[in-house]
Amino acid sequence: MTDDEFDGPGEGVGRVLGTADATPLTFWTAVAPGSYLQLDDVVVTRRELPDREPVTIAGVVTQVRARHEGAQFDSDVFAIADGTLPAMVQEAAEITTTRVDPELYVPPTPGAVVHRAEGEARARALHFDRMERRIPMGMGRDGVPVYLNADFLDGSRGAHVSISGISGVATKTSFATFLLYSVFRSGVLGGDAVNAKALIFNVKGEDLLFLDHPNTRLDDATRAGYAKLGLDAGAFPDVRVYAPPRAGDSSGTPDVSSRLTGVDSFYWTLSEFCADRLLPYVFADADDERQQYTMVVHSVAAHLARYAQPADGGVSVDGVRLGSYTDLVDHIVEQLNDDETRGDWAGSAVGLGTVNAFARRLIGSKKDLGRLIRGDLATRRPHSINTAESAQVTVVDLHNLPDRAQRFVVGVTLKSEFERKEKSGTAKPLLFVVLDELNKYAPREGSSPIKEVLLDIAERGRSLGVILIGAQQTASEVERRIVTNSAIRVVGRLDPAEASRPEYGFLPPAQRQRALLAKPGTMFVNQPDIPVPLCLEFPFPAWATRVSEAGRAPSETLRSITGAVDPFAVVGSGGGADDDIPF
Repeated sequence: MTDDEFDGPGEGVGRVLGTADATPLTFWTAVAPGSYLQLDDVVVTRRELPDREPVTIAGVVTQVRARHEGAQFDSDVFAIADGTLPAMVQEAAEITTTRVDPELYVPPTPGAVVHRAEGEARARALHFDRMERRIPMGMGRDGVPVYLNADFLDGSRGAHVSISGISGVATKTSFATFLLYSVFRSGVLGGDAVNAKALIFNVKGEDLLFLDHPNTRLDDATRAGYAKLGLDAGAFPDVRVYAPPRAGDSSGTPDVSSRLTGVDSFYWTLSEFCADRLLPYVFADADDERQQYTMVVHSVAAHLARYAQPADGGVSVDGVRLGSYTDLVDHIVEQLNDDETRGDWAGSAVGLGTVNAFARRLIGSKKDLGRLIRGDLATRRPHSINTAESAQVTVVDLHNLPDRAQRFVVGVTLKSEFERKEKSGTAKPLLFVVLDELNKYAPREGSSPIKEVLLDIAERGRSLGVILIGAQQTASEVERRIVTNSAIRVVGRLDPAEASRPEYGFLPPAQRQRALLAKPGTMFVNQPDIPVPLCLEFPFPAWATRVSEAGRAPSETLRSITGAVDPFAVVGSGGGADDDIPF
């Protein structure tokens, strides 16, 4: 390479600046007249060495500036604009090094030509050439695909994704679902993609209930964008939706309004509630664990597990037939208020004030959990959320449930899924769990049963094939161990106060500022083998995100589980045989 020509892997855009220090890790380049560099552009230069092969230094533009050279005072800008004072405009760009090849960490030489990296040079600069399995995440600022290393997502070398940003603007859930679509449809999982599962908790509106419906707003430009990423633009082909029963409905009809087909009710029978010791998840608020009555919770749960017997859809405790959650709560409170039976249920060392605190909290749960814990529906009727026997994508709708009920469903479902993976003893097939509002379920302070399950997933899920894709408005309020165990960190539009938190220290200063302005669909993604977070835009969803966008779903997705079993099943009749359930 000579000083008089730009002959490299791409367009020559400038030269290494000689008026600012150049280091092996950061340097500035003066932008050539008629050229430009923008934030996130990828560039490459070369350093000649005596008796050694040249060193190629590649990096990403992390800051750009422009100034008048020849001006002394602020007011000179007017004279220069009028042509009465000679000066020239000079642009310069800060480059943060992403790769040095070979690894001889020497600074670039001032005056060395800087090229815009294209093709293979860009792939090497961003370490894409070292990724054996690449998941397309979207387009970079240069309109070329950006990839995620699958090794840091599926547990091979790391796992879990943390997505942060302002609700309604950062498009956190949209990016999470696009990432899932890319994982399932890009071919990076090979044969494992067929059996891989996803569990998505829908907490806001009914937007995620139409993942299997094509988006009628999809245009040719968007389809071309998917094709450029190596993906077909379409809906998720295999989706099953679960929703809670309607409040006050004895038939167990799913509580959804926009989607009328292909939805199944989920609930727990009273027998399951007692036998599986689910009572602690009724007290799933982090503040609960700070209270003394938690010892009463576990004592009562143990008593129910020992003495509750199935009885015609409900349970029998102490010879009393209980047919609803309200009946069960009233019976527990009655036994705790009785001096003769209190010790058997709560333990002899517990004070009356602690027992009363537990009872008040338990009574308050009747309204929230009555429709989820049932003794009036067919016990053999399919009602459990089990991803191993469900579709590739399982959506659990929570948006119509109060906060306490949402916590109960998330905690119990994650507990059962994690225990199922533990018993299988193998990481395959993978299970991806998408959970929004992570700061509510795993807050930085306090402890709760849900938080313990999520911590277990964050710390041991990688070895068991359980991958958490957690989204939250504020990563600073999420349990540190969950965030630090996330190999992939994604940031959308941020609140100014949140952007200053140390949890976003991986973002260069310019990217922190840009995160305050990021438009929907723009994300900053940090992954372990690329030293600088990459800015990307992911395409418009090819699946419907609301009922107004929903095209016709494939016919095989319109039949629910319960639609295939005996519609005349009654309480205690046993329902249909297991062989009748079309899994």
